[in-house]
Amino acid sequence: MARVFVYGTLKRGQPNHKVLLDPANGCAAFRGRGRTLEPYPLVIAGEHNIPRLLNLPGQGRLVLGEIYAVDERMLSFLDEFEGCPDMYQRTPLQVTVLEWEGARGAPEETPAADGTLQCFVYSTVTYAPEWVRLPHHDDYDFQGEHGLRYNPRENR
Repeated sequence: MARVFVYGTLKRGQPNHKVLLDPANGCAAFRGRGRTLEPYPLVIAGEHNIPRLLNLPGQGRLVLGEIYAVDERMLSFLDEFEGCPDMYQRTPLQVTVLEWEGARGAPEETPAADGTLQCFVYSTVTYAPEWVRLPHHDDYDFQGEHGLRYNPRENR
């Protein structure tokens, strides 16, 4: 099982969370909530108002999200779903665990003594230069105060 940190439309209560629940895509188990160890720019960009984590560590804000344990099938599905490697790139990221519901005992499932975990995240290095100047967010919600409505895939 691999760990994936999700910060946008894949979180619980968000428009694309359903893909994590579909067994046809593989297995995904919620493990907890976390925050990036380093700041990153989380912006809402493009014609469909998609949340995007720009791969610029040290800039932006500490970003909140959810941690999932996923099997190889789900990881492959997420790679395709996220347009990896063209739109997003799957990269390792250190996450500070805020709440943990995951299994205890197996070392690969337990946060380190300092409360951190390494997870995969779908971030991007392929973005329009002006996106860096967009407002940075620390917690995405498709109905948030930002007023930028996400356009779901099925409506495109």
